[in-house]
Amino acid sequence: MTGRRVGLVAWHVFKESVRDRVLYAIAAFAGLLVLGSVLIGQITAGQDLKIIKDLGLATIEIAGALMTIFIGVGLVSREIDRRSIFALLAKPLPRWEFIVGKYFGLVLTITVNLWAMAAALYLVLAWQDMTATEGARLSWPAPALDPRLLWAMVMITAEMALLTAVALFFSSFSSSALLSVAFTVGIFVAGLASTDLRHFNDIVQVHPAVGWLVGAIGWALPAFSEFDIKSQVVHGLPVAPGLIAAMVGYAAIYSAAAIAMSVVVFARREFK
Repeated sequence: MTGRRVGLVAWHVFKESVRDRVLYAIAAFAGLLVLGSVLIGQITAGQDLKIIKDLGLATIEIAGALMTIFIGVGLVSREIDRRSIFALLAKPLPRWEFIVGKYFGLVLTITVNLWAMAAALYLVLAWQDMTATEGARLSWPAPALDPRLLWAMVMITAEMALLTAVALFFSSFSSSALLSVAFTVGIFVAGLASTDLRHFNDIVQVHPAVGWLVGAIGWALPAFSEFDIKSQVVHGLPVAPGLIAAMVGYAAIYSAAAIAMSVVVFARREFK
């Protein structure tokens, strides 16, 4: 059955990614940054909790992006380099199932790691809450274990699912991992500025044609900037559930389109 074959590919990707040394290196880096946020918070009077939350969420997002990019771009190219692609395609496994399975396998890997880091952040915040004075708690804009942190994690997870689709797209047609990394990083950075690009005419006085072109590029790029609600969460500001649902839906639709393009490109690719 199609679902079973896709699931087997996804599970294989998950097991292989978990053993990847890059994954452990990035996770260790994230752990050090979270620890660093605690130390910085200790020397910043009255701002310790906000700093821990802000740096903690930013660290999780950065670590997730690094994992997605450096593992995602190798999902297909690694199989080609090892020549294992021929054995896989010789089996009754359609190419589209191969691509879709790879995608869900990496999304599973990234999701598990993101939420493991979130659990570590919650432990740090719980310790901060237990050791804080009553006066310090009253000065916090939001509780240490604010449930809204989970909304931020949902947005980061959706953002990384979208970035996974982008990384897989470039991996599906490029034989160079370095080139795929460059393209993926470029799209990610540009997507973080997509809001400014969409309103370029309002920010910079340029020829209307130039403004229209830049705006069109901004709308075509994945809107990674719209997933950022870290500031609202850290400062205890309300987050509209409708925004969360809209961005999760946006990530699903855009990812589906990127995966569809990956399938089309990979189906026409010849291997020698």
